[in-house]
Amino acid sequence: GMQGEMQYLGRQSAKRKDPALVLENVRSLLVLAMNYHSGHELSNDPLRGKISRYAWGGDYHLVTRDRLRRLADFIRQQDPKARCLYYVDTGPVMEKVWGAESGLGWMGKHSNLITRERGSWFFIGILLLDITLEYDVPEEDYCGTCTRCITACPTGAIVAPYVVDARLCVSYLTIELRGAVPRGLRPLVGNRIFGCDDCQEVCPWNRFASKTDEREYNPRRGNLMPELARLVDLTPREFESRFAASAIRRATRDGFVRNVAVALGNARRPEAIPPLSRALHDASPLVRSHAAWALGQIAAGEALTLLEKARASEPDPQVIEEIILALDRSASPWFRC
Repeated sequence: GMQGEMQYLGRQSAKRKDPALVLENVRSLLVLAMNYHSGHELSNDPLRGKISRYAWGGDYHLVTRDRLRRLADFIRQQDPKARCLYYVDTGPVMEKVWGAESGLGWMGKHSNLITRERGSWFFIGILLLDITLEYDVPEEDYCGTCTRCITACPTGAIVAPYVVDARLCVSYLTIELRGAVPRGLRPLVGNRIFGCDDCQEVCPWNRFASKTDEREYNPRRGNLMPELARLVDLTPREFESRFAASAIRRATRDGFVRNVAVALGNARRPEAIPPLSRALHDASPLVRSHAAWALGQIAAGEALTLLEKARASEPDPQVIEEIILALDRSASPWFRC
């Protein structure tokens, strides 16, 4: 009941629990890790957006799946009768759970898989086989009494050790959620425009992280702390072109620019007013509504004037509601204090 709009998780729950429903006569699961840590660090500039590390470079689905395909081909060369299926975050398999069962790592309190050797900055690929192998034993849990990830979560999404409520998670809010970000959570999103790494950034085991050898996972131009003002004007075609073969496409153009508007509002800087004024006239009501909220967060004279003008011509009732709420909030004595 914590999956939000990700209804496919419920529909596929039986297969996730039983790999035999995915591959008939399955005997073995190979779980593999692929390091994506590029070694780059982030700045604290509120007018630049934070993108989760895993999305800085090329689409991990394509890169990791290619490696799995090559491994599957090798296995078939050794045993032509072997049947196998492989997935990278796209099939009804519990990569992290099976990763812990196979000894690859252990499930951290933030629900990500952690290894003692390299921390948690890695993708997981899984290969199902109908042949018997020598099996590993589950890894021990080395989190101990540490709760840094729980404390660091900006929205309190880690509601208990090892339990994440996706409906509160910034990664869900900025990637999977297709509608409006709940108003009460918007200020907590900060300048995160695609995903969130806070729980991993504070994990002590990531001090052992090493730099990846995969060039595809190095940051693409413009993906490492991009200027928010420039992202507001992305057209659908520009969005598709800029983020071709990138995991960022998952957010969709409107969802991504919605996130940018929220981040600009959270900056509460006058420099954010010009790009938000353009977003206030975006073709998407979703973007316009969040731009209205963001201008209300800044609440400067120019921002309020823009909201009043937009209110007179706005056709969408939800956007009008956001405009009215933004104006009412900025007019309150508490807000001015």
